[in-house]
Amino acid sequence: MGGKSRQTEGTGRSGGFRLDSIMQGECIDVMRSLPDKSVDLIFADPPYNLQLKNELRRPNDSKVDAVNDDWDKFEGFADYDAFTRGWLTEAQRVLKDDGALWVIGTYHNIFRIGSALQDLGFWILNDVVWRKTNPMPNFRGTRFTNAHETLIWCAKSESQKKYTFNYDAMKVANDDLQMRSDWLLPICSGRERLKSDGQKAHATQKPEALLHRVILATSNPGDVVLDPFFGSGTTGAIAKKLGRHYIGIERERRYIDVARKRIAKVRRLDDDSIAVTQSKRSQPRVPFGSVVERGLLKPGTLLYDPKRRHRAKVRADGSIVAADATGSIHRIGAHVQGASACNGWTFWHYEHRGSLVSIDVLRQQIRAEMSGAA
Repeated sequence: MGGKSRQTEGTGRSGGFRLDSIMQGECIDVMRSLPDKSVDLIFADPPYNLQLKNELRRPNDSKVDAVNDDWDKFEGFADYDAFTRGWLTEAQRVLKDDGALWVIGTYHNIFRIGSALQDLGFWILNDVVWRKTNPMPNFRGTRFTNAHETLIWCAKSESQKKYTFNYDAMKVANDDLQMRSDWLLPICSGRERLKSDGQKAHATQKPEALLHRVILATSNPGDVVLDPFFGSGTTGAIAKKLGRHYIGIERERRYIDVARKRIAKVRRLDDDSIAVTQSKRSQPRVPFGSVVERGLLKPGTLLYDPKRRHRAKVRADGSIVAADATGSIHRIGAHVQGASACNGWTFWHYEHRGSLVSIDVLRQQIRAEMSGAA
């Protein structure tokens, strides 16, 4: 996405860096100055290697504003592959052991990058298709309109046990449906498109909606997000807004100036606004006995399934007793149904003002108290 810094040679891995800053220089050289395992997430929009030989023109002979900058010019595939492996090697080094990387590209480069990722030991989690709602048409009518770009999301290694994925937040954002790997989003246009002297400030500025989804889905507040091809600073702007730290690398001074002015106008959202829906698996464990101990349900209270076909009585130790068995809410829930397992929190209900209420409401009340205490 950036000024697409490129370099295949460089020296030194020592040196410091400041969070929430843009470092000027060649991509691989600057990455070598970052400490090992210092970054939580990387978003990379490297050069496309479009291999354009001539200007692109519309049927009316007007010139198409295409990518023809020096940063996108390589001597050939071997040169591009060496560059790709160079920056990916450094990316793998600076990522924390539970970190992850996103890289975006077109058919010109994404398959070569994918091959390099696998050769270097990254573990691909998803390929995501960004389907553009308003793509540039194919003016010559010789091919299908290029209406999408591909993102690869990968873990640092196959053996990696943990990585951040805010699954429940993405599900809520998608109206309580699992979010799919095909994303329908517009390209950067209108007021969002940055201009300099009446022209596009950057040829490949990515839409903020795309980075919002990537950063929200795969990082947490306070995390460090690195963009080695910083360009006009979309990654930094969204990272700042969502309460993450950013490190940008960019070789072109004109893009750095644009990015700094842009990010300076961004205001970080408050902590409550950037909080995301948490998975129940990540929430603190609450035993049913705690509900009884706190007096939220008294011993002797009757519990029912949603259709009142089964009932059980609460005991002082947090167990429940049905007609022919006693045990935990889960064990007795399974027993009365003749099932191998049961989530007792969602199966059992208590009566409140003539209606049945799930006992899970009481668990959530305790969890809220625990969060407040923390």
